[in-house]
Amino acid sequence: MSTAGEQGAPLATGSGIEVKPVYSAGDLGGWDPAERLGAPGEYPFTRGIYPTMYRGRLWTMRQYAGFGTAEQTNERFKFLLAAGQTGLSCAFDLPTQMGFDSDHPRADGEVGKVGVAIDSIEDMRLLLAGLPLDKVTTSMTINATAAILLLLYELVAEERGVPAEKLGGTVQNDILKEYIARGTYIYPPRSSMRLVTDTFAYCAERMPAWNTISISGYHIREAGSTAVQELAFTLANGIAYVEAARSGGLEVDSFAPRLSFFWNAHNNLFEEVAKFRAARRMWARIMSERFGARNAKSQLMRFHTQTAGSTLTAQQPENNIIRVTVQALSAVLGGTQSLHTNSFDEALGLPTESAAKIALRTQQVLAHESGVTSTTDPLAGSYFVETLTDQVEEAAWDYLEKIDAMGGAVAAIESGFMQAEIERAAYAAARAIDVGSEVVVGVNAFTEDSVGEPEVFPIDPELQRAQADRVRRLKKDRDAGAVASALAEVERAAAGSDNLLVPMKEALKCRATLGEVSDVLRSAFGLYQPG
Repeated sequence: MSTAGEQGAPLATGSGIEVKPVYSAGDLGGWDPAERLGAPGEYPFTRGIYPTMYRGRLWTMRQYAGFGTAEQTNERFKFLLAAGQTGLSCAFDLPTQMGFDSDHPRADGEVGKVGVAIDSIEDMRLLLAGLPLDKVTTSMTINATAAILLLLYELVAEERGVPAEKLGGTVQNDILKEYIARGTYIYPPRSSMRLVTDTFAYCAERMPAWNTISISGYHIREAGSTAVQELAFTLANGIAYVEAARSGGLEVDSFAPRLSFFWNAHNNLFEEVAKFRAARRMWARIMSERFGARNAKSQLMRFHTQTAGSTLTAQQPENNIIRVTVQALSAVLGGTQSLHTNSFDEALGLPTESAAKIALRTQQVLAHESGVTSTTDPLAGSYFVETLTDQVEEAAWDYLEKIDAMGGAVAAIESGFMQAEIERAAYAAARAIDVGSEVVVGVNAFTEDSVGEPEVFPIDPELQRAQADRVRRLKKDRDAGAVASALAEVERAAAGSDNLLVPMKEALKCRATLGEVSDVLRSAFGLYQPG
């Protein structure tokens, strides 16, 4: 065994904020708790969006799952619900994310690998079989093809007698962060924004309990950003979505209550708590002062949190259980509304059932044994936490001012500003690990020469062939004329200004595939080619 030597805690956060050895009342000189904090459930919501927070209701335990076929993922959903999970969260494979059917050449080797393959309404029926859609909420991590997956979900629910207004859940639908950090975009940004705002309008009319977007800092952080960059760039994207919706004729209070956010919970416990608290306060101010939102629900930042996949290590993977616990604790202390805890084996492959259960049990222990849910915002008034919250907020406002000066988030993305900032931060973080100034236990300190063979989730090599055959049978057996006519209506709407989701739903009901609908939009909008 070797170690990097005895090293203490870092003297600055990952965002470069200096951490003093001790904090006192002097650090909060002139600080007005009524202005900066308020009461829980009241503007500016620093202390949480509900008066009693977890004493009234625990966060939703929403473990992420999705792999292989719809049937396999359905089995994992039922396993997690039986283990005490309180909400569903679905991952989709890369072909589904990119708008390709499983029988497309571009899907070769990727079907079912990082999520479930969903090609048509038939797959969605299998995915949701036996699940209580009128009682459970479902989160779908999907962006470029978000509207398609949402409509398939709605269609299956309607077949089972569950009306759209009774459906609860979230579709990620955050395309801007794909251009910044993740890369699963299809169309140019401004065309993609139309799909986002059409979804806002569609759900405001038909699915009022559905969260129409989960504005995501998670993937920005996974790409290497700092906590401050994650906060600032995500809020900039949120501003862009609100502006686009208002430009499309929507009143802010008609759609803003269904906006939600998705944050990363990283390793620095106190910086993460500060980030969550600052985020609520900033969004409340943005919505009330910048956009004139009068409905209190429009000012609330409701958010889901996921622990940081990028911090998980293949070396000594059991250490990841501790990392995930610390990260989950930051989310709870920061007031999250739902939480996913990563499985310790995710640096090796898809989570095994045993690892997924440990991840869920981590949340349950925090909820029921730790005592952190007994009182709202237990860190409020801490000299350190309040100072750090203010510092994170101030640094994030500085970024927002720069982005506003560029013309907003879309212009900043098109110029490459956010991408370049993240690249610099990611390089600095990687360099710190390489030289040992940032300790990663089991990687550059406290290492071990011998390791056992971990259990790894098995991948069925026959999966792609079977899923591609299913798509081919569907295309052969359906009414081809009805599909062609329905897709023509999608093309007509894309060329005009009608809400795209209406003809898209009819096409999917006729058993048009995800790839076929996406191809129509590719033809109408073109493909995005980054500069």
